[in-house]
Amino acid sequence: MKELGYYNGTIGELSEMMIPMADRVCWFGDGVYEAQLCRNYHIFTLDEHVDRLFRSAALLKIEVPMTKEELKRLLNELVQKMDTGDLMLYYQVTRGSGKRNHAFPKGPANLWVTLTPKTLNDSTEPVSLITDEDTRFLHCNIKTLNLIPSVMANQKAVEAGCYECVFYRAGGRITECSHSNVHIIKDGTLYTAPTDHLILAGIARAHLIKACKKLGIPVSETPFTLDDLQNADEIITTSSTNPCIRACKVDGKDAGMKREDLFMALHKEIIGEFLSDTAE
Repeated sequence: MKELGYYNGTIGELSEMMIPMADRVCWFGDGVYEAQLCRNYHIFTLDEHVDRLFRSAALLKIEVPMTKEELKRLLNELVQKMDTGDLMLYYQVTRGSGKRNHAFPKGPANLWVTLTPKTLNDSTEPVSLITDEDTRFLHCNIKTLNLIPSVMANQKAVEAGCYECVFYRAGGRITECSHSNVHIIKDGTLYTAPTDHLILAGIARAHLIKACKKLGIPVSETPFTLDDLQNADEIITTSSTNPCIRACKVDGKDAGMKREDLFMALHKEIIGEFLSDTAE
């Protein structure tokens, strides 16, 4: 199968899948999701992503329709149905179906899965970033489907010819990006925003911290600002689909690019972990 869709037990080509209009995702975007890469039919960091899906669902009182082990078994079975083992795996649970009503319906969630071909990017070429005020709500630690502010911010970045949009809040505090976490290196230390309600605790972020500790690079999980971003020695974004990317410009001004040695060491460690974990 080239592109796979799954909905509550029904499997088919993605372009042919039909979803009931009564699914609460249509009314309220009421659900949570995960996305990650596969290589050689192996799902990278599956346990971590499934754990986060269940945490997000619990925070929204969504009843996932199967156990963690059942979900992981299903995802692995679906991967095996594909023509290629290099894939983007996306899955979400939505709060069931019913008439449009703000109050929750009773019963388990609906489970969606999609699989599409995707290879891991080399990601050594530096990218440009823009910044914008963070107007999202105060539950950014939940990987919810309500992504309109992020969609609009990412579109703004695309129209500016940039890779990402970095969010900031009052006082210039950097939170994260439209679909990535963002970090800086200054004076040999990696600074990354704390995992409070203003950011999503990224899986790739955790692996970046792990790589720093392995390489002896100090890590400070403390807030940093727009000024810190612009004056950083290196700027790094991380996500499950692009695990380690460096930036060379912020809002059209040169930035970072002063500690290639540290960036390349981290990049090698993170990408190497992915490749070794997904080797045949």
